[in-house]
Amino acid sequence: MSAAQNVPKTALRDQLLTARNRLSLAEVSAAGVAIAEHLLATPEVRRAASVAAYVSIGNEPGTGLLIDGLMAAGKRVILPVLQADDDLDWAAYDGSLTPARRGLLEPTGPRLGPDAVATPDVVLVPGLAVGADGMRMGRGGGSYDRALSRVPVGTFTCVLLYDDERVVGVPAEPHDRRVTAAVTPSGLHRFTG
Repeated sequence: MSAAQNVPKTALRDQLLTARNRLSLAEVSAAGVAIAEHLLATPEVRRAASVAAYVSIGNEPGTGLLIDGLMAAGKRVILPVLQADDDLDWAAYDGSLTPARRGLLEPTGPRLGPDAVATPDVVLVPGLAVGADGMRMGRGGGSYDRALSRVPVGTFTCVLLYDDERVVGVPAEPHDRRVTAAVTPSGLHRFTG
């Protein structure tokens, strides 16, 4: 876990994105493989009938193998669809993706509505960092904070990160949402409280 970073959110985001941009394709790929292995072996994921996930972009830890593994295990997978107001709608993944705004790939199936994220047994989200208390920091658009606010308490919520993105603390605002776990290439890390 990295040392506490007492810097404003924007500066911390810039530092984290710069570090991600330095990663090689091989490092990103290896991280995606390790993260998929850890998550697919996690009891909550093994027991889940349905999972909300996302399609990684750029130097985010890769989710392609993870999504394939979830589908191969017979899980229902829903993926986000970014709306004009930056809130997230959801659609079931049927193996087809289409290019969308901001370089995202989205599922082609019928839209399920923003509240659909409340129905899966497991919710997997992107992020840039997570504090020791489970406070997740994203890219700043608020899309996943809104989505996480719809997820029932007790649902296994997990952010996918690189090892050095687990920090002592992240700057938080009232709308920010905690997660119950983080998965990195080195393993699954659970938060209490």
